[in-house]
Amino acid sequence: MADGPLAQKKCVPCEGGIKPLPRDQCLSLLKQIPDWTLNESATELCREFTFRNFHETMEFVNAVAWIAHHEDHHPDLEVHWGSCRVRYSTHAIKGLSDNDFICAAKIDALFN
Repeated sequence: MADGPLAQKKCVPCEGGIKPLPRDQCLSLLKQIPDWTLNESATELCREFTFRNFHETMEFVNAVAWIAHHEDHHPDLEVHWGSCRVRYSTHAIKGLSDNDFICAAKIDALFN
């Protein structure tokens, strides 16, 4: 991936045929999104967001949905009253791609 802030990049369609990012590269990219966690096998990014009420949670979910639609890269969401867990993994390659980190950074930018 070229240098520069992840949140300013654009996702590239992934239909498979590429290898998932290796753990060391994931750890390097994770430095730009420090509130996210990497699972043990380096195949998934996750972050839990908390809110004061259900309305704020749904505003966030709608913003994430807009990002997902715009980037054509979609997370798994767990929505609860006052919280939302966002998980990214590129299912077509059974691991993480640049797209996962780009979208995570764009979601983080909602709070800055």
